[in-house]
Amino acid sequence: MEDISRRSALALGLAATAATPLLGLATPARAKDYGPTEGKEIAPGVRVVDVGTWQSDDMTGVKSINVVDVVFQPGAKDIESVMDQDMICHITAGEFTIKKADREFNIKEGEYYTCGKGKTDHATNISNVVGVHRVAILMPA
Repeated sequence: MEDISRRSALALGLAATAATPLLGLATPARAKDYGPTEGKEIAPGVRVVDVGTWQSDDMTGVKSINVVDVVFQPGAKDIESVMDQDMICHITAGEFTIKKADREFNIKEGEYYTCGKGKTDHATNISNVVGVHRVAILMPA
């Protein structure tokens, strides 16, 4: 019985150790990860930070995925613009009002929404914290 307990403890310890880096990577980027001058300012209080680009081998019509974080100071809004590509947006911090041509809605931390190529989009940080949109831009093949 003692050998089983030791083996179980060792296996559990190794599993936890192996999972620790993965759990760290799974944590979404937070506003506190960015300094006030990181990235490129696109509107007053709104900055874009490049996260990276990855190839897409399995999605039809998508060559790569460009990921950026759009960091909004409390109360900041971006400039209404037409989307160049299809995008998937994940709110990793804050709460926003999103205005599209045909509707307006609020979205909170942990939620997703999409932006379609050729459609307009306008975001306003309505929270009292720095807000972050993690945006996956689907680049066509």
